[in-house]
Amino acid sequence: MKKNKTGFWFVVITTSLAFVVSQLDVSIVNVAVPQIGKSLYASISTLQWIVDAYTIAFAVLMLSAGAMSDLLGSKRLFQLGLLIFGVASVGCGISWHPFALIGFRALQGIGSATMIPSSLSILNNSFATEPKIRARAVAYWTAGGAVSIAAGPVVGGLLLNISSWRMIFFVNVPICLAGLILSTYLIDSKKNKSHGFDIAGQVIWMLSLTTFIAAMIEWHTLGLGSPLIYGGIILSMLMLGLFIWREHVAKAPILPLDLFDSKNFNVFIGLGMSLNWIYYGLVFVLSLYLQQVLHYTAFHAGLAFLPLTGGFLISNLASGYLMGRYGIRVPIMIGTVVFALGCLCLLFAKAETPYWQLLFPFFGLPFGMGVAVPAMTTGTLSTVPANRSGIASAVLNTTRQAAGAVGVAIFGTMAVGGSQNIVTAIGHIAIIATVFMLLYALLVCKTLKEPEDH
Repeated sequence: MKKNKTGFWFVVITTSLAFVVSQLDVSIVNVAVPQIGKSLYASISTLQWIVDAYTIAFAVLMLSAGAMSDLLGSKRLFQLGLLIFGVASVGCGISWHPFALIGFRALQGIGSATMIPSSLSILNNSFATEPKIRARAVAYWTAGGAVSIAAGPVVGGLLLNISSWRMIFFVNVPICLAGLILSTYLIDSKKNKSHGFDIAGQVIWMLSLTTFIAAMIEWHTLGLGSPLIYGGIILSMLMLGLFIWREHVAKAPILPLDLFDSKNFNVFIGLGMSLNWIYYGLVFVLSLYLQQVLHYTAFHAGLAFLPLTGGFLISNLASGYLMGRYGIRVPIMIGTVVFALGCLCLLFAKAETPYWQLLFPFFGLPFGMGVAVPAMTTGTLSTVPANRSGIASAVLNTTRQAAGAVGVAIFGTMAVGGSQNIVTAIGHIAIIATVFMLLYALLVCKTLKEPEDH
């Protein structure tokens, strides 16, 4: 028993290192953007690309990484991802020009796309015959990533206080090294016997998603009426249709369309997208609100996000308990409703709102998300055989990352125009998000069935 328990924690901690470092980089850079701009003489548009180059590369390559994980073995891909991410982090830290930083940020995204699906595949295969233990393992893995993304602004603020913006990238290196050393003792997953790799599908998917996200990023700068914006959106939709056709006829698709034959799988993917586009968009706008409306410094704005860290930590651990006792439907329902209530309470966010009135939404949003996401992740893995867990997790994380980038673009555009617009935007977003999530909770209640483990 003691040996099994030791093995459980070893696998969870080792795989979680990848999730922690990748999710930390999603949010830690935001607080450092002003200092990076001054240091590298970068324009606002260039700074946006520094932030989003990581997310775009992360999202567009994760499907291929998921397929490669199933094809070549998850341990090998996990180690490759850690190596790429660590090297890219050094490159970011020594960047001498904005475009160099953008390039290394994209390389970080490639590393994340490689190691995240493989880390989850390792977890799934390590505990494939023990569903309750697997649920706990996924909950702890998710907790590590969730806490790190919530802690990003806080950690970034502290590092900026004692050093320069370059330190937020160098801090990744020892984490990657630890992951590489520990991962040598992991057991590799079973390899999928499928042959070939759909290069054409990868290229079409990359162009489709990149074009769409680029249009969203530049929306507020060029305006929706710009030919570059609506042309980019139309082109991305046409290429998405081409991608779906390609995956239908490809011998070795990177996105097997039969995954979507499962109603449960579709519900989980939709839930992941819904939570991410709202959460990522809200955190971006709330960062503006704290600094431009309430006039917090970047350091104090980072500290203001501390309840997010606590909310994720407590709720992810609670989710593991709830799954073990009630299955996945109950935590998903509880998490979705609490998340909706957190959105609703953002109606209190006004021009002179005291911080204590923001505590419930700042805690409720991550708490609801943290209860729902481990159950959602576990449920997604339960819809496929163990040797397809890499591609299933890749689809889930790809759609979540893409939705998060879109949420930042749309909500950020709503908040352009000064402090009053930010307050107005938060009010509108709160109502839209609350209604949307309550409707999705109803959909989950009506359609989601407790999955059978493979």
